[in-house]
Amino acid sequence: YDIDADRRRADALAACAAVPTLLTALHRLGQGLAPVEPRDDLSYAANYLYMMTGTEPEPERVRAIEQYLVSTVDHGFNASTFTARVIASTGADLAACLVGAVGALSGPLHGGAPSRALDTLDAIGTPDRVDPWIRERVLAGERIMGFGHPVYRTEDPRSRMLRGVAERFGGPLVEFAVHVERRVLEILAELKPGRELHTNVEFYAGVVMELCGVPRSMFTPTFAAARVVGWSANILEQAEDSKIIRPAARYAGPPPPQP
Repeated sequence: YDIDADRRRADALAACAAVPTLLTALHRLGQGLAPVEPRDDLSYAANYLYMMTGTEPEPERVRAIEQYLVSTVDHGFNASTFTARVIASTGADLAACLVGAVGALSGPLHGGAPSRALDTLDAIGTPDRVDPWIRERVLAGERIMGFGHPVYRTEDPRSRMLRGVAERFGGPLVEFAVHVERRVLEILAELKPGRELHTNVEFYAGVVMELCGVPRSMFTPTFAAARVVGWSANILEQAEDSKIIRPAARYAGPPPPQP
C-alpha cells in the first residue's frame, strides 16, 4: 500500500529470480550436497536443472522443462492465484502475497498432483493390472489423480502439449502412460457416463519431469518456480486497485428459534 509501482515491480522480479535459486539450494542441502551457483550463460530452465543436479542438462531436457514451466506460469483464478490477489487487495507487500499463494499451493488437490499421478503409474505397475486397478478405485468413489478438472470439460490443452513432449522422449514409461491414459478415459466414460472426465495437466507433467531427471520431491516446487511469475503478475495488477476483496457469505445453517 505504501510502495510505488516501480518498487513493487522490482520486488516481483527479485522474487521470480530468487525462488528457483532457493528451491534448488534447499533441495541440495536436504540431500547433503552443496548448493550450486547459477550461471549467466544458461537459460532459465537450463539454470534450474543445473542448480538442481549440479551438471549441465541436455538440450532436449532443457526444452521440455521450459515448455512445462511456460504452460504452468498462469491459469486463471486458480486457488493460489486467487489467494495472492485477496492478500494483495489488503495492501500487503509482495512477499506476504507470495507466501499466501504458496500456502494454497501446498494442498495436494492443487500443486501436489503431478507426483501423485506418477505414483498411480507405479501402483498399477504392469499393463495387465490397469483395468482392475482403475475399476476398483472408480467404483469405490476414489479420485484418479491426473484426470478431471474443475474448469475443463474436455481435454486439458496443456496435457495434450505435454503428451507430445513426453512422446519426443519415448521409452517404456511413456508407452505405459499413454496406455494407462487411454484405458482410464475409456473406463471413466463407461462407469461415469456424462461426467466428462478427461486428462489434466498433472498426468503428463509428472511423466515429463521424471524423464528430465527431476526428483518427485521437486515436482511441486518446480510448479511453484513457474507459478511465482504468474502470481507476481496478478499481484501487481491487483495492487493497482484500491478496493479490498471482501466476498459476502450466505447463512445456510438451521433457522433461528421462533417465538
